[in-house]
Amino acid sequence: MKNFLAGLFFAMLWASASAATKIGLLSAQPFVIGTCRFFLAGILMMIYSHLVKKNPLPKAKEWKQIAIYGFLNVTVYLGCFVVALKYVSAGIGSLAVATNPLIISILSAFWLGRSVKRTEIVGLALGIIGVAIATYPLFQQSYANVEGLLILSASMIAYSIGTVYYSAQEWHLPLFTINAWQVLLGGIFLLPITYYFTDWSQNVYDVNFSMSVLWLAIPVSIGAVQLWLYLLKIDPVKASLWLFLNPIFGFIYAAVILNEPISSFTYIGTSLVIAGLYLAQREKLNS
Repeated sequence: MKNFLAGLFFAMLWASASAATKIGLLSAQPFVIGTCRFFLAGILMMIYSHLVKKNPLPKAKEWKQIAIYGFLNVTVYLGCFVVALKYVSAGIGSLAVATNPLIISILSAFWLGRSVKRTEIVGLALGIIGVAIATYPLFQQSYANVEGLLILSASMIAYSIGTVYYSAQEWHLPLFTINAWQVLLGGIFLLPITYYFTDWSQNVYDVNFSMSVLWLAIPVSIGAVQLWLYLLKIDPVKASLWLFLNPIFGFIYAAVILNEPISSFTYIGTSLVIAGLYLAQREKLNS
């Protein structure tokens, strides 16, 4: 029951990021939301890691490893993600996130020098087709555009590269410490971009902004990530099953909180993405 609840809460929290970001965008510009989120989450986690748990600081090459991981996983991935949500619906954002395991399986094959399995290629194709189908009617209703989808795609690729990089490194630090520093360093790398591209007069630091940043920093960046790391530690294969729920919860949040439309295209597209996820990971799940 403990593991079941951990997986369920992970899926619910992780899928809420898109809706929370859309709420924040009502009041502030993308990079401002992202930078505030990363600094708040990073500082809170560092206080816990180093002052409460007395974990050691990174040493030597660990700084380089964390910096690269933070740049890919936070600066590029989440930086692009929050910008993309200016142009696409929260539901599509959640659906796109669900394709990450498909992209990761392909990239890891090239990284490790193994041949790409047919099921992985078909799974990725189903995922891309599924997103395209779910997105199609939203173009006509101004809930998505090509620019947003391209930025969203860049975001997913950056996350997948970061994940493959992380898995290829030898780590000696506690997971909580790695998460704390990669989030903070990712925020630091985003600072000059935020300064250059932000029109500060367009930001309103109201309830929408505050609640968005607090939710993204604490329940998502800290809570969801720690639940995910816990699930990976228990059983990496079973942990991946909870990713199947992300697009479902994502569309529920988008419809209930943001009044975004759900149609037959949504159901068909989401089903194809989930089918692609299952097909690409079927051998792992059955082993």
